[in-house]
Amino acid sequence: MSSRLVGVGVGPGDPELVTVKGVNALREADVVVVPVMAASDGKDGGERGRAEATVLHYVPEEKVVRVVFALNERSDRARREAAWDAAGERVAELLRGHGAVAFATIGDPNVYSTFTYLAQTIAELVPGTVVETVPGITAMQDLAARSGAVLTEGTEPLTLVPVTAGATVLKEALAGPGTVVAYKFGRQAHEVAEALRETGRIGDAVWGSALGLTEESIRPAAELDGTPLPYLSTLISPARRDGGRGGKL
Repeated sequence: MSSRLVGVGVGPGDPELVTVKGVNALREADVVVVPVMAASDGKDGGERGRAEATVLHYVPEEKVVRVVFALNERSDRARREAAWDAAGERVAELLRGHGAVAFATIGDPNVYSTFTYLAQTIAELVPGTVVETVPGITAMQDLAARSGAVLTEGTEPLTLVPVTAGATVLKEALAGPGTVVAYKFGRQAHEVAEALRETGRIGDAVWGSALGLTEESIRPAAELDGTPLPYLSTLISPARRDGGRGGKL
């Protein structure tokens, strides 16, 4: 009988934002894999990530398996690929010994998630593995709820940009008509603030980090002063709305 690998979205950090289906998937799995940031030597640095902290609200620690991933490695492709291969081998080993393995990922497993690369690797290492995903609440949804920023109205488009692709891509999106969401912009906070000012979009924009956690910060984008922010910071720049209620219908 084929093993199952289930990518479970556990939301942006607040354990109350894990769905009932997500909790059930975590509890029904034989083991729950959580991604761990690699230290400089490529080994487990010991830091408890956001996904692991969330998972531990619902399953016992002995059921959780920490697997090292090169989560932020972009400059050294060889090192990144080697880390992915090693992580894939570890998860493949778990799948060969268990019927169901869950992989917990912050946000949603189909939105900029490490799970995508893991699933591709497992397809090669353990042919026949059934791969499933359980959707999770995203950071942009949580920030919208906590800040009161409306993501879309009527016919407005929504553009999601990872600022790891550069501020130029963000500026092009801000020149458009809809709402723009920027992920992972903390290290380029200065460039993001400049792009918002140049496009006249800074007035209604809001950013947040550590959503749902004790160190949560939610601020107007107008307060951005160039100080680097946490890497996993999220920005919402709502569409220009001047047509009154229902003006975009």
